[in-house]
Amino acid sequence: MISYQRAIKEAFKNFTGVDAEFMVLLPLSGSNRMYFRLGSNGKTLIAAYNPDTAENEAFIYITSQLRKAGVNAPEVYLYDPENHIYLQQDLGDVDLFQMVSEPQAKEASYLPWYKEVIGSMPMLQYESARNFDFSVCYPREAFDRQSMLWDLNYFKYHFLKLAYTPFHEQKLEDDFQRFVDFLCEAPSDFFLYRDFQSRNIMIHVNKPWFIDYQGGRRGALQYDLASLLFEAKTSLKPALREELKNFYIQTFSSYPFFNKEQFLLYYPGFVLIRLLQAFGTYGYRGYFERKPLFLQSIPPAVKNLKWVLENYDPGIKLPHLFTVLKRMIDQPAFQGSASDSDKLQVTLYSFSYRKGIPDDLSGNGGGYVFDCRLLPNPGALDQFKELTGKDQPVIGYLKDKGEVEEFLASVNKIVSGAVDEYIRRGYKHLMVSFGCTGGRHRSVFCAENVKKHLAGKEGIETTLIHRELKTHMLD
Repeated sequence: MISYQRAIKEAFKNFTGVDAEFMVLLPLSGSNRMYFRLGSNGKTLIAAYNPDTAENEAFIYITSQLRKAGVNAPEVYLYDPENHIYLQQDLGDVDLFQMVSEPQAKEASYLPWYKEVIGSMPMLQYESARNFDFSVCYPREAFDRQSMLWDLNYFKYHFLKLAYTPFHEQKLEDDFQRFVDFLCEAPSDFFLYRDFQSRNIMIHVNKPWFIDYQGGRRGALQYDLASLLFEAKTSLKPALREELKNFYIQTFSSYPFFNKEQFLLYYPGFVLIRLLQAFGTYGYRGYFERKPLFLQSIPPAVKNLKWVLENYDPGIKLPHLFTVLKRMIDQPAFQGSASDSDKLQVTLYSFSYRKGIPDDLSGNGGGYVFDCRLLPNPGALDQFKELTGKDQPVIGYLKDKGEVEEFLASVNKIVSGAVDEYIRRGYKHLMVSFGCTGGRHRSVFCAENVKKHLAGKEGIETTLIHRELKTHMLD
């Protein structure tokens, strides 16, 4: 087998008859697939390299089904299974996300695009599902009970645990089982796109086109609409989401199989499971793989989840899951980062270096990190081991140390100066973290001290988070 770069260039020549004048790697996203733009004589195409043969074959089969149904999906020109590459139509670089997220974007400018996308969904979800061999789908032929449980456990282990949100394992599992039983009652003989979001909707020749549906499978109608309307980074206003939901219902109302009441019964539940799946992705890609783009999606996703819990009835009682979700929403880290205030948001952390430096959910790179391990360690003394930097004996011990006083004087000067300059420049976030060995004594004391130093300062809102004073699980 030759290298994939050489195989791509050879495939381009075999298809076009000429050598590629250029080959450019496109920005990587959440997957491990690699995409390249190649061109010659003013014409371009996209090459994909993915060593997962089953996923490639699912994409190519789904493409053929979508195009037969009249859906705007890219044409696949050539498939080389031996080298795990395929060539497809180049749809350009403009996607729906760009149209929504541009600073000057107005709702009136992108609302017609959302309605056109939704107007395509009967073809996408219903027409394409006719004579569809779902056994080809990857990694599973249906968004069924097993798929749902995978997503819920993905949320549990890759978000809740990594975000230090406590839960009771068995009670949460019991709610998951009830939740899935309920969702499985919804009609599910449709094509479910799976990742139906604005970055996967290209705007080409003044029409919406669809990409990255290789995870598609058989499933319920509600899931894809939930994916589109509750996407974290687009932050659609609730009134607009409801307007588009009603437009979707109107679009499907002419189909005999469509039952409005039945659709609405299950819709909130599918919104919720989609949000939880997204949180699992943000946790894995952000906290574990350290990709900032996914961390930046957490605050707006928390805001969406809060709205859903306050405005939607999922149709089934899930007591512990809702307790956990409310606890998650109330975490100071998410509250501070998601604030709509015009003030400078200052987030102070104490942490243990053993567990890594805290992630910056604002996307600004982490701010200041001060290493408190150079200071005298009360945690090494028996009388202080079970206490923390918030307890008076530890406070008194550290206050009596001249080197601690000198350290804090320097830190307060730096942080105060940064706050003043950030306010002057109109910045919105500043993160200041204090680390020590266990994250319970010196770092806690220093973070508390800086918060007191900033108290009363105008133009800021301060959030203090002692990360290691949290627990992972409830008994």
